[in-house]
Amino acid sequence: MTEGQTPRPEEEVDLEQPFLSHLLELRDRLLRSVVAVLLVFLALAPFANDLYRILAGPMLRYLPEGSSMIATGVAAPFLIPFKFALVAAIFLAVPYLLYQAWAFIAPGLYRHEKRIALPLLVSSTLLFYAGAAFAYFVVFPLAFAFLTAAAPEGVAVMPDIGAYLDFALTIFFAFGVAFEVPVATVLMVMTGITTPEALAAKRPYVIVAAFVIGMILTPPDIISQTLLAIPMWLLFEVGVFFSRYVVKARREREAAEAAAEAGLSEEEMEAELDRAEREEERHQP
Repeated sequence: MTEGQTPRPEEEVDLEQPFLSHLLELRDRLLRSVVAVLLVFLALAPFANDLYRILAGPMLRYLPEGSSMIATGVAAPFLIPFKFALVAAIFLAVPYLLYQAWAFIAPGLYRHEKRIALPLLVSSTLLFYAGAAFAYFVVFPLAFAFLTAAAPEGVAVMPDIGAYLDFALTIFFAFGVAFEVPVATVLMVMTGITTPEALAAKRPYVIVAAFVIGMILTPPDIISQTLLAIPMWLLFEVGVFFSRYVVKARREREAAEAAAEAGLSEEEMEAELDRAEREEERHQP
């Protein structure tokens, strides 16, 4: 079809078919994800009260003697545990949900993009789980010990179960996202937004930003703020470390492609890579 000509009906059909097939596949992937979450929720629902008791364990452990958690809503004792069971179902189904997302986007990726994208998906999932586990086993005990001890005299500490659930989910999400810093760092380098050297030069600003974020996302005590800020900074360093390997691998791939086009031998290509690395090290701050 030349410029200025309108597409023929059969050409319009050819253009619409791939689009419709992608929509149908997306629908199927979403339905499978919803069914998976529902199945996990149905398996967890009979144990909703037990699951909530586990979630509330760090708070109950530090409540003053004679105190307990309360429910201010009429239906809260029934609904809140099921709400947490649904959130837990989504949390547990994350690997399957990410698999469905990967199966949908993978056919459109190049081979080298697939080699990088799959490890990033797996590592981001594990890091999110690690952040939530760190919040539950490390941050919760320290934070609740401080908060219950800091209550003014004459004030009975009796947290509402709905407010506690919202608080716990916020902290889980905050630490889960904070632990994604290495993945975000590598992605920024891969997309060319920045370089490992530029990130390393901004290290003082990153440390200050980590403590500011810790102050915003955690309870108003120095312990929980520090417990979020320090892992964020260390994970930033991990991201910078691995981003250097990403840049090196990309440079080697580009050099191999250029050498193949220029007809260079393997020894000449390695010599050129060594020269480029020495030149880059000379210009690093």
